[in-house]
Amino acid sequence: MAHFNEISQILFGKPSSQLSEIEHRILKYAKERRPLSTDTHAAFDTSLSFGARLADAIARVGGSWTFILGFCAFLVAWVVINSILLVQGAFDPYPYIFLNLVLSMLAALQAPVIMMSQNRQAERDRFAASKDYEVNLKAEVELIALHHKVDDVLLREIVELRSELASLIRQVGQSLPATDRGQEGTEE
Repeated sequence: MAHFNEISQILFGKPSSQLSEIEHRILKYAKERRPLSTDTHAAFDTSLSFGARLADAIARVGGSWTFILGFCAFLVAWVVINSILLVQGAFDPYPYIFLNLVLSMLAALQAPVIMMSQNRQAERDRFAASKDYEVNLKAEVELIALHHKVDDVLLREIVELRSELASLIRQVGQSLPATDRGQEGTEE
């Protein structure tokens, strides 16, 4: 756990006990080298109830061109049947009071269903944004970890180069004649 605290301090600037649930999960995924699931629609849709799925289906149908064109055809047929074909015994004669009642009831039922679907779409968007945040946070964690690895490699190389350089300087100093070493010391 001490290693986890150290990584948390390096990557997030705080101990693991102060990490949020998302940060803790991301750190765990990064440590285990596991990818995050990016299929947000499937993950969100599994949590929907039957009523929520039904409302989404109704909103999907009610907001389609098929519904609009079909309903226009229904209205035209209603007017034609009740105005032309059934002149004497029209079921709903001209001002089409029953048709107005049907339209009002349809609007009264359709509006809340569409609002429920829009609310769920907003929830789906928030869920997707949360997943995007997790993916971005994991990418940032991976980048920081990669920077630390590169920094460690560079520091080791610098140390090795310094020791090689010191060794070369000693070798060059030992291979110079004694008179050159003395002159070299007076010049500096």
